[in-house]
Amino acid sequence: MRVLVLLLAAATLLPGAPDRRIHVWEKHEIALESRATFENPYVDVVVWVDLKGPGFEKRVYGFWDGGRNFRLRLVAPSPGEWSWTSGARPADAGLSGRSGGFTAIPWSEAEKAENICRRGFLRPAGNGHAFEHADGTPFFLLGDTWWSAATFRFRWTGDDAPHPMGPQATFKDMVRYRKAQGFNSIAMIAAFPNWANDGRPANLTMADAEKTLIRSAWPDPGTKSAKDQHNEGGRPFLFPGRVPGFEDVFADVDRVNPAYFQHVDKKIDYLNSQGFIPFLEVTRRDSGPAWRRFHRWPDSYSRFIQYVFSRYQANNVLLSPIHLDTYRGTIPHRLYSEAADAVIRNYGAPPFSTLVSTNSNPSTLVNWGRPEWLTFHQTGNERTHDIYWYMTEIFRARPVLPAIAGEPYYAGYLARPGEYSPERAEGGTALDSLYNRSSMYGNFLSGGFGGHIYGADGIWQAHLEPEAGVKMWDAFGWESAAQVRRLRTFAFSNGTRYRDLEPDADLVTPNKTYRTAGYEGWAFCARTPERDFFLVYLEQGTPQVKVRGAAPEAPYQARWFNPRNGQWTDAGVLVSTTPGRLDIPAKPTEEDWALSLKLTK
Repeated sequence: MRVLVLLLAAATLLPGAPDRRIHVWEKHEIALESRATFENPYVDVVVWVDLKGPGFEKRVYGFWDGGRNFRLRLVAPSPGEWSWTSGARPADAGLSGRSGGFTAIPWSEAEKAENICRRGFLRPAGNGHAFEHADGTPFFLLGDTWWSAATFRFRWTGDDAPHPMGPQATFKDMVRYRKAQGFNSIAMIAAFPNWANDGRPANLTMADAEKTLIRSAWPDPGTKSAKDQHNEGGRPFLFPGRVPGFEDVFADVDRVNPAYFQHVDKKIDYLNSQGFIPFLEVTRRDSGPAWRRFHRWPDSYSRFIQYVFSRYQANNVLLSPIHLDTYRGTIPHRLYSEAADAVIRNYGAPPFSTLVSTNSNPSTLVNWGRPEWLTFHQTGNERTHDIYWYMTEIFRARPVLPAIAGEPYYAGYLARPGEYSPERAEGGTALDSLYNRSSMYGNFLSGGFGGHIYGADGIWQAHLEPEAGVKMWDAFGWESAAQVRRLRTFAFSNGTRYRDLEPDADLVTPNKTYRTAGYEGWAFCARTPERDFFLVYLEQGTPQVKVRGAAPEAPYQARWFNPRNGQWTDAGVLVSTTPGRLDIPAKPTEEDWALSLKLTK
C-alpha cells in the first residue's frame, strides 16, 4: 500500500535541478517562490509554465499555495523529453523566466494493471458515447456520492491502519470498502458552501437567499449534519466576509485558504493511488446569490474555478464548475456558464484535456446545451423512470458526448411526498435495492453508457450525529451498493459492444404502465444499428414481452441476467419472425431481470 502511494505522489521539480525521469500520466509539481510579497496573491498574481514535449506545446497555469509559494502541477501525456519555462503577471524574479526539463517514461503493462490511473486521463471512446483511458482501455464509471468528502466529515488520518465500518472509520477505510465493491469514482465538492453554521433555515428560495444572503443547508434543518464544513486546514475561504451584517457567516470568496486545499490534495492523491477517478465539483449552487451580489461576477467566480482546476489538473479527475442540483437558492444557471466560459476565454481549456461536466437538474443538455467548457453530459436529481428520457435526449444530441447518471435514485432517501418521487423505501431493504436497480439499468439502457453514480442516504449528507437518523457507516453496508458492480458485468457481457448500442425502449412491447413516476412495470432496451445485439431490462411488474427490430428470421442467443447477484442463465436460441419480432420467454421470477440477445450464425 505505502509503495503504491509513493509511486503516485507528486514529485517536486525545482528550477535549475538536473533532469529527472518520471512516468507518463503521473502528477508532478514545480515549486516556485516569489521575490515580492503580495497583499492577496490569489487575486494579484497569475503564474504559468509553457510546457513542451512530444506533440504537446501548451501554457499550464499554476496557483498560489500560501506565503510566497506558488505551484504548477503537470503531467506528461506521452514519453520523451519535456521542457518548461515559467512566467508570471506581474513579472517577478522568483516566478518568471525559470526553466527545467525531464524525461517521461512509460509505465509497463504490469504497472498499469496495478492501477487504472496509470492508463491516462479519460476521453470519449469510439463513437463518443462512452469513456476510455488515454491508452485506449475502456472505462465504465461506477461512482458513489460523497459531496462533503473534502471536509472533516470524511476523517483523514496519515496512517493506513484499517478500522471497521463504524464511528472510527476513516476516509481511507471508506475508499477501501468501496474499492472492494467495484467502485472506481466518487463525486465530491471541493469547497463545500456551509462555511459556518449560521443556524438559519435550509433551502431558502432564491428571493430569500438574495435578501438574507444565507446559503442553503441540506434539506434536513435542525440537524448538525453537513454543517461547519471544514477540514484540518480550516475552511476554504477566509473571514471576515464582505456581506454587511454577515461578515462571520459568508466568507470573503476573494481570499482563499490554501491550508484547506492542502488537505483536499491528500484525499485526491489517495483516491488516485487506489485507482479512483473522482468527479470534483468546484462548489455548490447555494453560494451563488451572495457571491454574485457582493463580489465581481463572473470574474471572481471564474477565478475560483480556475484555482480548483489548476490545482487538480494533474490528478486523474473529472472536473465541474458548479454543482447545480436544484434551482432553489441559486442564481440563473446561465450565469454559472458565463463564469465557466470566462475560464476558457482567459486561461484556455484544461491543458491535459481533463473532461468537464456538472451535476445538473434535470440535465446538462437542458440547462446549457453544449458550451465550449462542457465535454461530457449528465442527468441528475430527477429520479423516477419517466425521467430517464433526458438521458436519451442527450444520446441523440449533436455533437456526441459521453453521458452518466450523476445524481439519480438515492438509496434510503425518504423524500417528502411529491419531492422527486412519490416512491419511498427504507434504506437497506429489498424494495430500496429494487428501486436503485431501476435507476442503474434504466439510465444505462437510455443512453448513459459513460457510467452511473450511486448515492445513499446518510452518506451524501455526511451524517455522523446520533440524532441524524441513518449514519454514514450504516449506509455503507446496504445491499444496493453491493449490487452496483453488476451493472459493469452486464454492460461488458459482449465486450465493448455496449458502446455501439442505441437506446430505444419502444423495441420492447409493452414497455410502460400508466404510472409515470415510479420504478416498477417499465421496460428499457438498447440495440446496435446492425441489429446483432440487444440489451433489455425489465423492471419488476412487467408482463411477458416481445422484442421487435431484430433481423428477419434470424437466430438470437438469449441469456437472462440476474441484477441481484450478477449470474447469467441460458434462455435458449430465439428465432425472429419475418417482421423481426422475438417472443421473449417469461422471466425466471417475478422480480426485475435483464436480458442479452446476441445474433448467432
